[in-house]
Amino acid sequence: MAEIVNLRRARKSRARDEKEAQAATNRARFGEAKPVRDLRQAREQQRSERLAAHLRKVKDDVEER
Repeated sequence: MAEIVNLRRARKSRARDEKEAQAATNRARFGEAKPVRDLRQAREQQRSERLAAHLRKVKDDVEER
């Protein structure tokens, strides 16, 4: 015997699947949220500043031997 399918549920399920596919495409297309992106950039800036603070200063006018 054939399986009985509720058309309303099938239609809503298909719509949810299509919306999820579109959302996945948008996430890949637009990347991360602005607050997350800003936080990542601030942390990278802070790391580079800390590294620069630990580097030795090189004299501009190097004496030749």
